[in-house]
Amino acid sequence: LRVSATSLSERARVLAAERPESGLWLNVLPSPQLGTHLDDESFRVACALRLGCDVCHPHSCPCGADVDESGRHGLSCQRAAGRHSRHAAANDVISRALRSAEVPNSKEPAGCSRADGKRPDGLTLVPWKRGRSLVWDFTCVDTFAPSHLQTTSVNSGSAAVEAAVRKRRKYDFLAQRFHFMPIAAETSGVWEPDCLRFLKEVGVRVATATGEKRAPAFLLQRMALTIQRGNVASVLGTLPRGERFEEIFLL
Repeated sequence: LRVSATSLSERARVLAAERPESGLWLNVLPSPQLGTHLDDESFRVACALRLGCDVCHPHSCPCGADVDESGRHGLSCQRAAGRHSRHAAANDVISRALRSAEVPNSKEPAGCSRADGKRPDGLTLVPWKRGRSLVWDFTCVDTFAPSHLQTTSVNSGSAAVEAAVRKRRKYDFLAQRFHFMPIAAETSGVWEPDCLRFLKEVGVRVATATGEKRAPAFLLQRMALTIQRGNVASVLGTLPRGERFEEIFLL
């Protein structure tokens, strides 16, 4: 597959697909009751992005940029509809997992703000490690963004590693008081190694607290699915919005 991948984006896709965590969402039990079900269109787009198939017909994004058949522009578009929803959903999954591990926490905590007013995504209210509370901040960067392709086409996960470094630099003032953990992932489903170990550790703590031995796998699958949902919303968000026959449903 690597030999047949001629473009940088295709090389990056193949390298990312080789990482085990990038396909964890395919192992999720599709249950509407558990919130782990993808509708047919979402599943089609997610699979097409993973396999490198055409997602849509070429068109113009609402931001003015041209979108090709791959639909990947939506993954890095500044107006992407899925960026904020993915960020909120990922932090919700992390927060709930910590609570399941009997670690109370709060999102967007006060007292941890930078000079510009920005603050991390969450804080545990009890010590996490070495007597310090955990502070985390989630980010998901696009594997196929032009600014990342030179590295992601050579080393999978390099964009996530760079994002984690930026997060640590951004919140370095917290290092003396808290155990800071940047949760960095890529749109291809690849995780920064330390982040992946952290999620596994949270899963182990959940398993210890609940007795569910599959908790680590379930947590990773849930996070992987959250990334894919954000991808789908971002890609489909580039399609033009037209008027619908809303009045039909009022008859």
